[in-house]
Amino acid sequence: MAELEDLAFELRSKLLELCGTYEGAVHIGGDLSAADILTVLFSYGLRVDPTDIAAPDRDRFVLSKGHAAVCMYIAMAIRGFFEYDDIVATYGQLDSAYGMHPCKVQLPGVECSTGSLGHGLPLAVGMALGARHRGETHRVVTLLGDGETGEGSVWEAVMAARSNRLGNLVAFVDRNKQLMTSFAEERVMFEPYPDKWRAFGWNVVEVDGHDMGALVAAVDALPDPGSEVPTVVICDTVKGKGVDFMEHNLAWHAGSLGAADLERALAALGASRTKESV
Repeated sequence: MAELEDLAFELRSKLLELCGTYEGAVHIGGDLSAADILTVLFSYGLRVDPTDIAAPDRDRFVLSKGHAAVCMYIAMAIRGFFEYDDIVATYGQLDSAYGMHPCKVQLPGVECSTGSLGHGLPLAVGMALGARHRGETHRVVTLLGDGETGEGSVWEAVMAARSNRLGNLVAFVDRNKQLMTSFAEERVMFEPYPDKWRAFGWNVVEVDGHDMGALVAAVDALPDPGSEVPTVVICDTVKGKGVDFMEHNLAWHAGSLGAADLERALAALGASRTKESV
């Protein structure tokens, strides 16, 4: 667990540094809430090989909350898909492989272009169903934000996945309980959230999305891909996690960091790491 915690700290540090060098806004709040989940997936859970990105038996990953692309890029860089400096050099520029939302045409290793919320799970359902028809045994894993699960297309996909007995499909939900301009329950009443997934017949796992041990245990306990029930791992997270002045702060859904803010953010991240390790 210590190694994964170190990698998540590295991811958050690099995320802040990129935010401090990029002149535009980065979706920093939701990136920070998803950092532990993406660290566990790319450095532990997903069966992928950065040196053979087209391996037929690889797991497929779909970033449904496409605005967390920076977090995914850095997780992939840490896993060895490419260099972190490559991201920093061109992030957000015209024709860059590292756009504000992921594009499979621009960046090999990305399985699916995403950005419009509510589309990732339906796409993952199609990928999982296609794999099942071809007799393939890999998993299709997707990461959603809880806000996008207010979209009707998500629940149509949830029903379709269970109807087609897609035990090879796993959805992680970054349940940080914040939308872009409000807290979730103020605009959309999600609760009782896990019960909604259970009502559609999914296997439901609830974890602390910042507890490496819990995340690893959830991955280890996933049903065999040949099973008939899809799984959702609902991760209780904090938007802006690790940077005290960003946590639970609607102003940091997206933003940029000047030199003083970057120094303050890195100091806060270091203090948070020290506090959690005591």
